[in-house]
Amino acid sequence: MRHSLPIAPQFYVTAPQPCPYLEGRMERKLFTALQGDNTDTLNNSLSAQGFRRSQNVLYRPSCAECSACLSARIDVSKFTPSKSQRRTVKRNTGLTRRATSPWATEDQYELFRTYLSSRHSDGGMADMDVFEFAAMIEETPIRTRVIEYCDDETGELIGVCLTDVLGDGVSMVYSFYSPDRPRDGLGNYIILDHIEIARSAGLPYVYLGYWVPGSQKMDYKAKFSGLEVFIGGAWQPMRDPADFSADKHPLNTDPIAEQVANISLPDLTPKRG
Repeated sequence: MRHSLPIAPQFYVTAPQPCPYLEGRMERKLFTALQGDNTDTLNNSLSAQGFRRSQNVLYRPSCAECSACLSARIDVSKFTPSKSQRRTVKRNTGLTRRATSPWATEDQYELFRTYLSSRHSDGGMADMDVFEFAAMIEETPIRTRVIEYCDDETGELIGVCLTDVLGDGVSMVYSFYSPDRPRDGLGNYIILDHIEIARSAGLPYVYLGYWVPGSQKMDYKAKFSGLEVFIGGAWQPMRDPADFSADKHPLNTDPIAEQVANISLPDLTPKRG
C-alpha cells in the first residue's frame, strides 16, 4: 500500500541535553523534517520565523524556562562596516572566493578537523568523522552552496562556509577556517563577505544563526550594524546587548503546543496542472 507524506509538517521536540552556550543549563529543540515537494517554500517560511537548517531538519530552540537564544540576521541595507571591520576586509584581500556545489572534499574535512581541534575540541562536533562531515555538507534538499576561500599565493584552502540561498537572503549554516591566522579575523571576514554576496544578489538579509546574551562565543555577532533579532514572533532591530538577559524564568517560554500553534505555515498544497 502506498503512503504519501503529510502535507502539513509534523513538529517534534528533542530530549534535553547540555546547553553548548550557557554552562549548567539544558537545551531542547523544536524541529520538523524538511522533505517533500515544497522544501524551499517551507525552509523560506520557517527561516523567517527563527528556524535553522541542519541537513534535512529545521529546528528552533525550545528550552524550558529559558529563551536566551535569539535568531539573528543582518539587514544588508542598514549595515555599515566599522573601522575594525574595514581593517578585517583589507587584511584578507589576498583571498579568493569560490562558490561550489554542496560536495565534501578531503581538503575541507582536513580544515574542519584542524578548526575543531583548535576552537571547539570539546564541542558536539568534535567526534564527527568524514562520513558525518560529508552528510552535513551534502544532505540538503534546498539550494545550497559551499563558499570556499583560498590563499591567492599558495592556493591553500583557508575558510569554508556552508550557505543556503533563501528567498530573502543567504543563511550561513556553518563556517570554519584556519586557526593559524588569528590576526586576520577570518570568522568576521566570512560574514562580511556574505553581506557582499547578498548585496550583489539583491537579497536583503544575511542569516547568522543564534545570538545568545551571556555567551562570550556569540559576542561577535552583536558587533555587526543592521543586526536584527527574532523576539515574540517578530524581527526587531538589535538594542544594546546589555539590555538582554539570559536569566531563567518559568514564564520565559510558551508550552510546546502554543509554540506550534503560533507558527505560520505556507500553503504546501500540491498545485494541479
